[in-house]
Amino acid sequence: MVLNMLFDNYDLLMDSPNSTVTLRKLILQHAVQGKLVEQDPTDEPADELLKRIKAEKEKLITKGKIKKQKPLPEIAEEETPFEIPNGWVWARLGNIFDIQDYLRIPVNIAEREQREGPYPYYGANGQVGVIDDYIFEGERVLLAEDGGFFSDPIRGVAYIVNGRFWVNNHAHVLECLGGTCAKFWVSFFNRMDWGPLVRGMTRAKLNQAAMVQIPLALPPLAEQHRIVAKVDQLMQLCDQLDAYQKKASSKYTSLNDAALETLLSSETIEEFAEHWQFLCNNFELIYNDPSHVNKLRRAILQLAVQGKLSPQDPNDEPASKLLKRIKSEKEKLITEGKIKKQKPLPPITEDEIPYELPEGWEWVRLGEIGKTQTGSTPPTSKREYYGNDYAFIKPADISGQGIRYNNGEGLSKKGIEKGRFIKAYSVLMVCIGGSIGKVNFVDRDCSCNQQINAVTPYNDVDFCLVNYNLASPYFQNQVLTNAPSTTLPILSKGKWENIPFPLPPLAEQKRIVSKADQLMHLCDELETRLNQSKKDSEMLMQAVLYEAFS
Repeated sequence: MVLNMLFDNYDLLMDSPNSTVTLRKLILQHAVQGKLVEQDPTDEPADELLKRIKAEKEKLITKGKIKKQKPLPEIAEEETPFEIPNGWVWARLGNIFDIQDYLRIPVNIAEREQREGPYPYYGANGQVGVIDDYIFEGERVLLAEDGGFFSDPIRGVAYIVNGRFWVNNHAHVLECLGGTCAKFWVSFFNRMDWGPLVRGMTRAKLNQAAMVQIPLALPPLAEQHRIVAKVDQLMQLCDQLDAYQKKASSKYTSLNDAALETLLSSETIEEFAEHWQFLCNNFELIYNDPSHVNKLRRAILQLAVQGKLSPQDPNDEPASKLLKRIKSEKEKLITEGKIKKQKPLPPITEDEIPYELPEGWEWVRLGEIGKTQTGSTPPTSKREYYGNDYAFIKPADISGQGIRYNNGEGLSKKGIEKGRFIKAYSVLMVCIGGSIGKVNFVDRDCSCNQQINAVTPYNDVDFCLVNYNLASPYFQNQVLTNAPSTTLPILSKGKWENIPFPLPPLAEQKRIVSKADQLMHLCDELETRLNQSKKDSEMLMQAVLYEAFS
């Protein structure tokens, strides 16, 4: 029934990105609850198997081969998380396995380097080295004690080892008794909810006292083997699905990259229009993953700052004249005491020019097209500096979608005098830390902290153009290049305002912004459509899988 249902919906599973993750979880969940294979009334019941395990333990204790353990309490009804089929029985882990943790010996890396040999050395998640001797021989189930993936059922916390080997003190050592199937128990352990059983915040630990008390659903031995065979069969199907999805994803990524490379190679507006039309005509083929849309956004911004997004008009006033007006405006603001006089920024050298600009454009420094400043935080001990008069922007408040103004902490009118007054329609960029380069404009007067630099464009510079420019791959690369590559990258205001900025004529600025807005809106629509399609596919896939396993 399960296989037939899965094969009938194979195309749906192939097109659903998370189908194999969900499928693997459901397979293991149904396996350990006795819902994956049919029960056989002729199977020897599990309580007989439990008696054999107990007899084998007593025999090994008598021979001195294993240690005697304290009797474990009976399992109360409230401890059983699900109903088990006929023939199964609930038993504590310590009554099913021989726990051999007392034989483990940890050996540090330095000592192991002196003792290299042919025997595997195992830890919580697998082999971590080799050593010149062994402690254990035969088959064992190793269950993570600490450092295991207790919250990740796909990576799991248990695995089987065989032969001669050594185990450190990060994995519990369990020997199956009575012929019980190790592969069944690994499946069981890897789908359990370990949250209530492990301790520790940074490094979760399953101590032995808690482990031996765990109630386990023990199936008849014959059914254990049928379950394992069915799990293997279904996991093979999952592997095939994984392989197909990786191949398909690689194909889509290659198509996407090739299409964007063609778009970026556009030399003229006509070429851009042709390549863009090709993208539009083949969206269904090239775009099936929402994550690809961000690449398209970056390509659009790169073309914008290169002057390839909108046509040039020879009648436009050139940017050189615009710069003269900016200079006059700046001198006026200095005279009025609204901005401070700065040292002249150095002229741009030929080596700094990354690409050729269209006719009428000019390379300038960022600091030449607007007032630049770094944010500041007023003393937090002075509560009178804080209030709701001005939003106080921090790096976490800046994203590509906009600015979060209501972050729970603003400045008062008194506080803005101790901080930085940022005028509406300034462009803010994070210039320190892991989120360096995050950028967007503010639509109201506000302030920001010292991790953020701001530029307030002069009158003849479009703030939207500045925002798009600072978000472009060209400028983002300049930011990373100029920030020292340390653990905490920092871009000072001095270096930031010295980054070369491609300035178009004012009329063309408006055309670029209009075109970029239009294309970004199309990207948003495409992303929304892809996300909805992905969500619909996920919901349908979930419904099919739950029906298959119900």
